[in-house]
Amino acid sequence: MSEPAARPAALPTPPALADAPVLAHVVRGGVVESAHRASVAVTAPDGSLEQAWGAADDPVFPRSSNKPVQAVAMLRAGLELPPPHLALASASHSGEAFHLDGVRAMLEGAGLTEADLQNTPDLPYDPQERDAWLAAGRAASPLAQNCSGKHAGMLAACRAAGWDPTTYLDPQHPLQRLMDATLADLAGEPVAATAVDGCGAPVMAVSLAGLARAFGRVAAADPGTDEGRVAEAVRAHPEMLGGTRRDVTALIRGTAGVVAKDGAESVYAVGLPDGRGIALKVADGGQRARPVILAAVLRRLGVASDAYARLEDAPVLGHGAPVGAVVAVGLDAGRA
Repeated sequence: MSEPAARPAALPTPPALADAPVLAHVVRGGVVESAHRASVAVTAPDGSLEQAWGAADDPVFPRSSNKPVQAVAMLRAGLELPPPHLALASASHSGEAFHLDGVRAMLEGAGLTEADLQNTPDLPYDPQERDAWLAAGRAASPLAQNCSGKHAGMLAACRAAGWDPTTYLDPQHPLQRLMDATLADLAGEPVAATAVDGCGAPVMAVSLAGLARAFGRVAAADPGTDEGRVAEAVRAHPEMLGGTRRDVTALIRGTAGVVAKDGAESVYAVGLPDGRGIALKVADGGQRARPVILAAVLRRLGVASDAYARLEDAPVLGHGAPVGAVVAVGLDAGRA
C-alpha cells in the first residue's frame, strides 16, 4: 500500500489576517452574533500611506481587484478596444446577455472564438442569470464564467503583440510578465508572490497599500494614458465591469470619478479622482462585510456618493424578515 502524500508545511498566517482588527459586527436582535476582521489601507495622492487599519504592508492576493491594472497591461501590449469592451476586459461580469455578447465580439475582433478561451468553465455569477442558464439546460462554460472578458482581452492582446495565444496562461508568457511589471509599476513595489487564480490565470500578490496606490494612480491618470483610458472606460460603462445588480456597478455609477473593483475572498479596491486609493481585505474571505466596511471608510474620508444605501444594504434575516444587519465598527481606531 502506498503512503499518503505529505501535506505541505503550514506557513505563518499573515498579519493582515491574524492581527486584523474587527471592523464589522453581524447583529441579530440587538445581539452581536458574529464579527469580521479586516485590514484597510488608504493612500494619499502622492502614494504614501495616509491611514490604515491592520497590516497595510502585508502582501495579499487582490484576486479580481487586479483586473483594471491587468487591462492597463493589455493596452501596453498594443491592444485596442472600444471603451465598453475595455471595461469588460477589466470585469468580473455577472453573465448577463450583454456581457456574453461583448466577449464574443472581443474574440471575433481578434480572429478568435469561444474555443480559444482557457478560463475555468462555470455558470453565470448573477443568481438570476444562473437560474435562467440552468433552466435552459445549459452546462457550465468558459464564456459564462465571470472572468471571460479578461481572458478575451488577454487573448486579443496576444494577437496585437504577436505573441502565442495558446500559452497565454503560462506565468512566463510575455503577457503575464508584462502584467507582473505593470502591477509592480503602479503599486510602487515588486510583486510578492504569484499563484493560480480561480479562472486559471496567474494571480499576483502586492500589499494592500500597493493595491490602493495602484488604484489611486489609475483613477487620477491623464485621459490619454493607458491608465486613463481604463479609468474612463470603467466610469462610462460600470455595468460591463460588474452587472445590473452588483454593488461595484452602483458604487462607480453613484460616485463621481471613482474606479473600483471587487475581488474574490473579500477584497475591494477603489481609486478616487484626486489620486487617493483604498484597498481592503476581510480576513475570513466572506463577502457580506466587504461593501459595508468600504462604505464606512468612504464616509470617513468625506466622499460624496449616491451608492451608500446599496453598499450598506446587508440585512440579517430571521424567517425571511430583517431582524438585524451587518454594521461597520472600529474605524475610529485606525493609525495615521
